[in-house]
Amino acid sequence: MAGLTARLPRSAVALTLGLLVLPITFGLLGTLLPAFGYLPALGGDDLSLQPFRDLAATPGVATAAVLSVATGLAATFISLGITLVFVASYAGTPTLSRLQHLLSPLLAVPHAAAAFGFAFLIAPSGFLIRLVAPLLGIDRPPDILIPHDPMGLTMIAGLVIKETPFLFLVTLAALLQVELPAARRLAASFGYGRIAGFVYLLWPALYRQIRFAVYAVIAYSSSVVDVALILGPDLPGTLGTRLVQWMNDPDLSARFLASAGAVLQLGVTVVALLSWFAVERLASLLLRLAREKGWRFLRDQFLRRASILIVGLIGGAVFAGLAILALWSLAGLWQFPDLLPQNFTFRSWMSALPRIADPLVTTLVTGLASTLMAILLTIGCLERELQTGRSVGDKALLMLYLPLIVPQITFVFGLQLLFIYSGGGEYRLIALVLVHLVFVLPYVFLSLADHWRALDRRYEIIATALGRSRISVLLSIRLPMLIRPILTALAVGFAVSVGQYLPTLLIGEGRLSTITTEAVALASGNNRRVIGVYALLQTILPFLAFALAALIPAALHRNRRDMRV
Repeated sequence: MAGLTARLPRSAVALTLGLLVLPITFGLLGTLLPAFGYLPALGGDDLSLQPFRDLAATPGVATAAVLSVATGLAATFISLGITLVFVASYAGTPTLSRLQHLLSPLLAVPHAAAAFGFAFLIAPSGFLIRLVAPLLGIDRPPDILIPHDPMGLTMIAGLVIKETPFLFLVTLAALLQVELPAARRLAASFGYGRIAGFVYLLWPALYRQIRFAVYAVIAYSSSVVDVALILGPDLPGTLGTRLVQWMNDPDLSARFLASAGAVLQLGVTVVALLSWFAVERLASLLLRLAREKGWRFLRDQFLRRASILIVGLIGGAVFAGLAILALWSLAGLWQFPDLLPQNFTFRSWMSALPRIADPLVTTLVTGLASTLMAILLTIGCLERELQTGRSVGDKALLMLYLPLIVPQITFVFGLQLLFIYSGGGEYRLIALVLVHLVFVLPYVFLSLADHWRALDRRYEIIATALGRSRISVLLSIRLPMLIRPILTALAVGFAVSVGQYLPTLLIGEGRLSTITTEAVALASGNNRRVIGVYALLQTILPFLAFALAALIPAALHRNRRDMRV
């Protein structure tokens, strides 16, 4: 038994590393070979640069690539800037704790659902224009191109309202590892403003801890597909949306062009990351200069108030968008400029329900299976940490973030090609679960790791001294005491799986669909009632998971208050 207890965590570490590295390696290989003309199943027997020549000759590709870099960098810069100013202004105050409770649920909202809600708010016939229509005498929707504006401003705004809460919560987790009260007192004693003192004394150390999360946001924002389809420009679209068109082209020879485009997408993300590294250097230089000059920035009240206003608007926009989705899903006749529908009906739900069953089952099966595997592997890895006494270093952390930093569309497309031409069609659901696992695993690990490490080890030392085995200590002490963070990590993983669009689209090949792929497919149809049904259902599933994660520990620990951590 003792040998098994030691071997299982070691095996979990090996399996986790394999799951993080091998799909990316084989996926990139599966993309690179067709990009250079080698795909024997489609007649590509020799290496060639012809796919890249075809890509270069395709109209609008350069514009699409520039648009992807610009929107990715802009969304990341704005999201991180809002996070920095807000945390610097309110860290250690009750205001920050209250807004933390407001923003935390936003992580459960899938990107596509948030984008649909935002679009329904700001569209020319959206809720905001209906609010002011009576005051301004507007009786028809104004002729403005929102969303889908050619500069991608709506898409940037949509990404900011989702990525800011993510960076905010990552920063809060890192904030626990710095001496905030002492730094605040020191900065105040030397006469520095609240924001300046925080940035000079704490931000460099904080940024080192959250930088991989920032890189993940850059990679996601510069290659995102579902948000770009809902909010992004149409002609030309971003590079990600063009790639999806080529990948789904009935003409199979377009796979060569799509592979070359996927390599270009990888280059686009690399350019975005290199540009960000340059911004990091410049910011570091400016910070050192400001510190040496002794600039104290005492008058920062306007910036502090603006930051809390913007964070409140972000939270309000997401929740208001969800409310509008709910209204549209139940709306009967709702003409412009009426503020509310003339009547409510379940007709949209009743007509959609028969078509929802299969995608719902696939969503649940894929989400539950990938999340359960992720939590088992995570627990195994964390147990191995306890056995060896070595925690995750920078290299291991980078490996953990690797599936989030390498653009999905680059390596998942290669996995799709390998999957198709290896004849694995009958194992499509298993393949889908494994691909979801690649993206779920990092989030589950990051959600659970701090809680696992923080549990007082004296409980286990005492149990071991009383003769309990390692596996018994795990099952009877550690897992029951950590049931709340474990269930929260499960809920996070399930939410991540539910929100996966591109992996489901490519690996499912139209034969397997989830609520998310169905919702995004409806974007071009512009039927707001049906979109409201799918987008709301897409949001309800993660919320149910988080609700269960809160209720089950409360019930289990009802008469065991000392078991709560």
